[in-house]
Amino acid sequence: MPILGLSPSFEASKPAHFDIEKVIRPNILSLHPYRCARDDYQVGILLDANENALGHSIPRSIPETELQSTLDLDLHRYPDPSHDLIKSRLAEMRGMPGTKHVFLGVGSDEVIDLIMRVCVAPGKEKILTTPPTYGMYAVAAQVNDIEIVKCQLELDGRDGEGGKKGRFSLRVDEVKKLVDADPAIKLIFLCSPGNPTGTLIDLSSIRALLDYENFKGVVIVDEAYIDFAGEHASAISLVKDYANLCVIQTLSKSFGLAAIRLGVAFAQPPLIQVLTNAKAPYNISTPTAHLALAALAPDAVDAMQAKISTLISSRTYLLQALALLSPLGLGTPIGASDGNFVLVPILNSATKVPDNERAQKVYQALAEENQVVVRFRGKEPGCTGCLRMSVGTDKEIVVLLKKFEEVLKAIQ
Repeated sequence: MPILGLSPSFEASKPAHFDIEKVIRPNILSLHPYRCARDDYQVGILLDANENALGHSIPRSIPETELQSTLDLDLHRYPDPSHDLIKSRLAEMRGMPGTKHVFLGVGSDEVIDLIMRVCVAPGKEKILTTPPTYGMYAVAAQVNDIEIVKCQLELDGRDGEGGKKGRFSLRVDEVKKLVDADPAIKLIFLCSPGNPTGTLIDLSSIRALLDYENFKGVVIVDEAYIDFAGEHASAISLVKDYANLCVIQTLSKSFGLAAIRLGVAFAQPPLIQVLTNAKAPYNISTPTAHLALAALAPDAVDAMQAKISTLISSRTYLLQALALLSPLGLGTPIGASDGNFVLVPILNSATKVPDNERAQKVYQALAEENQVVVRFRGKEPGCTGCLRMSVGTDKEIVVLLKKFEEVLKAIQ
């Protein structure tokens, strides 16, 4: 089996008796890596990766003790292995009792991978995911030789509602049936608000799985976009009552710090301690920790929350403006739009149904001819013909709408 991404014309070097493909595990050779937004386009107005378009919220007036020059840090020393001050600030901000309820990872992706490694036996046990959902669950599972059981979210339902009857809501009874049929399922991964769905999962649905006696594993709730979903939306409020819950968050989205790669897990101390025991000794670098501390200072958190309010208002405006393009074959946004992005179907000009072919053409024309980069999500369940676009700055939204209108008129 060839190595994916390696040119077929590549000629192996000596020695002749060595074949790298016979050394690599088969599940790794067959791995299709996560395709990130920057793999396709890297210049222009970038509305494809759900980044915080308003940037980070670290004030320039932050005290030097909070944010000193990177060159002044003790970079010749290994970093703090625990970073308790960061954990303490996160615990206080999210209403956790203390640092023993907090784990830090290199982005939430490290947390996802690590929790699979410590909980699920390769080749024997399984995880459950709810497509359409974040692609890294599948990548991490294949790397760790873990089978995936899939239970699709509700693909019909009403849009704009994250409750039990809304589109992309959690089908709790179906998840329970799969758990009943397969005791090898150790982890259930829920993305809330979902990516690419943008829909918040109802807390009562999460609680129903946590209370289900037939499920003996852990429910993982990935809340990368939770700060855009309003108050009382987070499952973190359930951590104090449920030892079988792990809530994952990140500083990449609402904090506008995607570049520093800091993810967070909140759970009761036993699970946090196991993750701590299994992690690399110095997984969080000193520069990352320094920036995180600055971002978690009170003034910076206030600024972050102000930017969230701005982005939520901009999201409302974007949805209203996109509705005006419906005569050009732009469908009504689907999902509840609880994140910092929206998911919009491109319709076939003749049949008025979502159309992947036209959506691909619109996506490419926006990026290649107009330098406006969104994300094609049409191959995800329930997302046929869909483009996902981040909420940009006011100027970026104006350009997006103008170019979108031009491209929709040109591509029928």
